[in-house]
Amino acid sequence: MLSRNKMVEEITGYPIERGECVVNQTLETILTRRSIRSFLCKPIPEEDIKQIVEAAVHAPSAMGRETWQFTVVQSKEKIKKLAKVIEKELERENYCMYHPEVLIIPSNLRESPFGKEDNACAMENIFLAAHSLGVGSVWINQLNGISDRLAVREVLTELSVPADHVVYGMAALGYPDETEIAPKVRKGVVVYVK
Repeated sequence: MLSRNKMVEEITGYPIERGECVVNQTLETILTRRSIRSFLCKPIPEEDIKQIVEAAVHAPSAMGRETWQFTVVQSKEKIKKLAKVIEKELERENYCMYHPEVLIIPSNLRESPFGKEDNACAMENIFLAAHSLGVGSVWINQLNGISDRLAVREVLTELSVPADHVVYGMAALGYPDETEIAPKVRKGVVVYVK
């Protein structure tokens, strides 16, 4: 398992020696965050959940309209119920959303022209805030396009997601039950034009 300093060194090519900080904390969080698909059965402190949600609420939104809602599901039974309806609707056997401790469901007004983009920005803030607190996260995409199916909508209504909102993605959160993944080499994806 690589230390965070080693991960940052591999990604940036900048050596970090004797505790010297070459990359600031925000960039370090961005560079070392990875999707986590295996979680420990360990509760996330309420204060940490609130900080993660606060980061989501402060994400950019088109024209500052903030036409979203963030539904924070902490009940394992309710998370399982939503997973079961997704399993049935998408015919995905044993679907579980990776058994998260917490599921954050950003939803947005169906009529919002930039709801999908707004929610994507909020999801990124959720992932970065979670990582900064030692909490793992992964994007759950399965409700995108099916949140208005009757069986799904019934469960979303039980979870207090407004009827005029759609869900584009959800954030599954929990403490990682896996070692950190080494950074992928990303070459040839940036072009500078001066």
